[in-house]
Amino acid sequence: MNYTIFDTPIVRTVIRWISIFLLKISGWHTEGALPDIPKFVMIAAPHTSNWDLPIMLFIAFKLRGRLNWMGKDTIFKKPFKGLFKWLGGIPIERSRSNNVVGQMVDKFHETDRLILTIPPSGTRKRVKKWKSGFYHIATGANVPVVLGFLDFKRKTGGIGPVVTLTGDMEQDMKGIRAFYSNIEGKYEAPVLGLKSITVKSKM
Repeated sequence: MNYTIFDTPIVRTVIRWISIFLLKISGWHTEGALPDIPKFVMIAAPHTSNWDLPIMLFIAFKLRGRLNWMGKDTIFKKPFKGLFKWLGGIPIERSRSNNVVGQMVDKFHETDRLILTIPPSGTRKRVKKWKSGFYHIATGANVPVVLGFLDFKRKTGGIGPVVTLTGDMEQDMKGIRAFYSNIEGKYEAPVLGLKSITVKSKM
């Protein structure tokens, strides 16, 4: 895994204290702690505004988390390639024969530690269903799902339960849906179910 901002001792410490300060003056609180698990998929929900990313990063620094996120390989070009990877980005090659799920499963198998943060809505717009990619990545890599959240109503963000998926998507989503049912994003974002995606086999 690439060397990221979360691995830079002095910078990491400075940004952590800045994050704590900014969360405090803006009235945001944190709940929970990152589980002592080396690898997992973390849901980032609800995702409804541009404010979600900076607040999530502030909370991650406060909780001493090392987060990674996915991005199209086209944005990982000079002069920003090094910067985005340093910020925890993982480039995704959409032209490869194996799809995004397969690439992320490979990443989990290639490293000893990885927290992959995924907003399952896939967009800030109002959606009726989440994309099921996070579920397929977690089951393919045999890792649990951790429920990360931002509740704008309470101005509280943090880490919820650890969910070990059973392979029964409908049943597993009942518990996940129940957790997010009372959590409000900056804008309304219902959690009604999962939108299935096609998972391609490796060639």
